[in-house]
Amino acid sequence: TRTGLALLHHEGSGSPCDVRLKLTREVLTIQKQDVVCVRGSSHGARDSPSPSSPAADAPQYEKRWLDTLSVPLSMARISRCKAGTGKCRSGAFQVLAVDGVRTGVLQFHTARESADWLRAVSATIGDLTLESMKMVNEGCSPCDQVVHMGWVRERLEGTSSRETFRSKFLALKGSLLYVFSTAPVSTLDWVRAEKTYNLCEVLFKLHKLWLADDGWLHEDCHLGPPGFAPQRPFSFSVLVGHGQSRVFSVDLGSELAAWERSFQRATFKEVQRSRSKTYTCSWQGEMLCFTVDFALGFTCSDSKTKNVLWRFKFSQLKGSSDDGNARVKLLFQHPDTKQIEVKELEFPDLTAVLHCVHAFLAAKVASVDPAFMDSQSFARK
Repeated sequence: TRTGLALLHHEGSGSPCDVRLKLTREVLTIQKQDVVCVRGSSHGARDSPSPSSPAADAPQYEKRWLDTLSVPLSMARISRCKAGTGKCRSGAFQVLAVDGVRTGVLQFHTARESADWLRAVSATIGDLTLESMKMVNEGCSPCDQVVHMGWVRERLEGTSSRETFRSKFLALKGSLLYVFSTAPVSTLDWVRAEKTYNLCEVLFKLHKLWLADDGWLHEDCHLGPPGFAPQRPFSFSVLVGHGQSRVFSVDLGSELAAWERSFQRATFKEVQRSRSKTYTCSWQGEMLCFTVDFALGFTCSDSKTKNVLWRFKFSQLKGSSDDGNARVKLLFQHPDTKQIEVKELEFPDLTAVLHCVHAFLAAKVASVDPAFMDSQSFARK
């Protein structure tokens, strides 16, 4: 059990009040100080003390911390940002339970206290999320396991609303990236995702960061005076089909590192499981099939006859270029003559194909050199 003092702010209400926090394995409890009768005729009552009396049985009063709110931490989320914005509060955060119960904004006396409590609550939520993942995975096949899940905030683009960020729950499960508006707490919830994406057809992009001696900082977070708060939290993009992307953010560098590692691991596992993916394409009016195969590399065949037109290994791909729309040029080198052969194709969703090629190439290198993924990871640094 961890305890500590904080100031509690309720948005839209009056002055903050002093509270005591008690963090246990599953619950964050908020306590407020009250006067209680500890001896005498009013024993156990909360009241203002009566005038002193020489009588032996006169009631005695003491100030004690009493539980006023308990917030369950399973599937709960932390928010350092002001509602609907990307602006972080300085030295403060609030905790929101999956059932809607929230602590209110907890303000700490020092930046170190705030950071310590933020890490402690986040770690507790993480442990409980891991337990939930294990329970889900017990009822799933080996190829449909949850690799990682948790709360993030999504940046809203091009909306007329004043709200610029909205909470989302992401899960990497089996072959898919799931996006939920609310956390999945039952088996049926998994079929009610707001959106799903095939992991081989998305690309995780970490927004540029740099490291200070004492932790993680965002690219536009410079060191400032006490009370300075970064305007944007730790962010990453998920690039999806048709050139679209979704931007998400988290509050801690450790969370960002966990998402990066988990995307790499989940994508690698999906490539290993699926072994190949085939896409319909065309060139000069001919309908073709383009296959990315973990063992064979790249194969192009006639969509009607299935005859193989050409095939190259992964190691023969020396470069590529595209028009940003539908057409891509692949540059392959023949091992004997060292000649470069250009193959040009058009796809209905070029972005998904390029992401798939990237996923298979990364998985192929990682299968040969297990340290490759770790060396590419910013989380390791």
